[in-house]
Amino acid sequence: MNRVISVMLALWLPLSAMAETVTLAPVDLTDWKSVFGQVEARDRLPARARLGGTLVDLTVKEGDEVKAGALLGRIVDEKLAFQISAYDAQRASLDAQLANAEAELKRGEDLLARGVTTAQRLDALRTQVDVLKGQIEAVAAQRQVVEQQAAEGDVLAPADGRVLDVPVAKGAVVMAGEEVVLLGGGGIFLRLAIPERHAAALHEGATLPIETPEGEVQGTLERIYPLIENGRVLADVAVQGLSGRFVDARVLVRLPMAARPALAVPRAALITRAGVDFVAVETAAGLALRTVLPGEPQVIGGVESVEVLSGLQPGDRIRTDGATAAAEITAAEGAGHD
Repeated sequence: MNRVISVMLALWLPLSAMAETVTLAPVDLTDWKSVFGQVEARDRLPARARLGGTLVDLTVKEGDEVKAGALLGRIVDEKLAFQISAYDAQRASLDAQLANAEAELKRGEDLLARGVTTAQRLDALRTQVDVLKGQIEAVAAQRQVVEQQAAEGDVLAPADGRVLDVPVAKGAVVMAGEEVVLLGGGGIFLRLAIPERHAAALHEGATLPIETPEGEVQGTLERIYPLIENGRVLADVAVQGLSGRFVDARVLVRLPMAARPALAVPRAALITRAGVDFVAVETAAGLALRTVLPGEPQVIGGVESVEVLSGLQPGDRIRTDGATAAAEITAAEGAGHD
C-alpha cells in the first residue's frame, strides 16, 4: 500500500507545482439583451418611369446585379410616333415652300438687275424666305422634343445595386413617375428597433456581437436616431462583410445593457462530480472542494470563464486547473485513509 501511495504522490506533486492559484476579486460583468436586427440596404433607389405608356420590355428580375445607367426596361407611348410623323409632314411642306420662295427670290434678283422689278418687292421675297427658314427650325426643335420624350421611355438604373423588387410586369400600362424597379445599393447594414426603456444604455461606437448564418461577427453601433416611434428607438449597426443576399432578413444582435460586479472563475477550474459543481479552494487546512452554483459563461480577458452565483467569496484562493486539483485531493484522501 505504501508503494501505491508513493506512486500517487509522485504523479500529483509535479502537477500541483504547475497548477496556478488565483485570489478571487469582483470583476465587472456586462448584462446582455438579445434583439433582432434587420438587414437593410443603405440606399433604396426606385427606378421610375419618366414617360407614361406601355411597358414593352423588362430586362431584369429580382436578385439581379446591375450597374448605374443599365437599361432595365422600355416604355412606349404610341402617340409620340404619330406626333413625329406629323412634324415630318410639316417639315416636308415647309421645305417645298422654301424651295419655291428661294426660286422666287432668285428670279426677283435677276429682274432687279435688269430694272424690271423694285427693291421693295425683292425685300418681301427675302422676308418670306427667312420666315420659312424660321418655321422649319421651329418644327425641327419640336420634333427633337418629342424624340427626347420617346427616349425617356428607357428605364435606367440610378446606381449600382441589386434588384430588390419589380412591382410591374411586361405589358403593363404605367404612369410617369411610377416605380418600375426597386434597387438596393450603397452597402448593407443592420437596423435595430429597441424598446425605449433601454435607450439610455445605448452608446454610439459600442461593439456588438452578431449571430449570422456564417457564424458570430462583430458590429459597431454607428447611429442612434433621436426620434422614438411606437415606443422604440431606431439604431444602425455597421457590420464588416455582412451578406446582402437577403435584404430584410433578421439576425440576432446582443446589446450591452449594464455592468455589475460579480465573481467569476476560469471554466477549467470547475470540477463536476455526480452532477454537482465544485471549485478547489486553498484553506488553512489544505486544499478543499467547495460546492458552487455556476451562472452564465463569460469571456474575461480572453479567457473562457463562468460566473459563480454562490459558494465563493472575495479573497478565496482557488486553483484554476480543476483536473489537477481534483487529482491532488484524491491522492491526499488516499494517503489519509492509509
